[in-house]
Amino acid sequence: MNWQRKPESAEKALDEANARRLAMNLLARREHSRQELTDKLGRRNIESSMLESVIDRLSAEGLQSDGRFAESYSHSRMQRGQGPVRIRMELGQRGVSAALIETAIAALAVNWRDLARDVRRRKFGSGAPGSYKDKARQSRFLQHRGFSHDQIRAATAMEDDGQDQQ
Repeated sequence: MNWQRKPESAEKALDEANARRLAMNLLARREHSRQELTDKLGRRNIESSMLESVIDRLSAEGLQSDGRFAESYSHSRMQRGQGPVRIRMELGQRGVSAALIETAIAALAVNWRDLARDVRRRKFGSGAPGSYKDKARQSRFLQHRGFSHDQIRAATAMEDDGQDQQ
């Protein structure tokens, strides 16, 4: 067996190739923000300068995109019945810029009041809240889901057109 040390440049190239392979494996499963990739690869004891260069190259090649991540993430969260406040907060925690967050949420083209109303109906039924206590409980639920006060008010309000009577 050959126990000689490899030259440092060969070790660095191997480490960089390994870092790229790990990043590609993560990106193959789902989109990741730049910060998520940095955090996950950083836990693997990859040098931060090498890590930055690998992620920069992936971004330049179009394999990693915070914009694509923000669109994908916001769409999946909207499908799960989460509101714009929570989506903004979660994207911000994942290192996405405010401009990309607003672009992704605007691209959803969803009526948030209707979504809040649908989420409330799925959880609590089609009738309007019977008491103040019920309305408060439903409001807290929708607030936790990430809907604004106006959206919550619209979702819990008694409807005059009789839609809740179906």
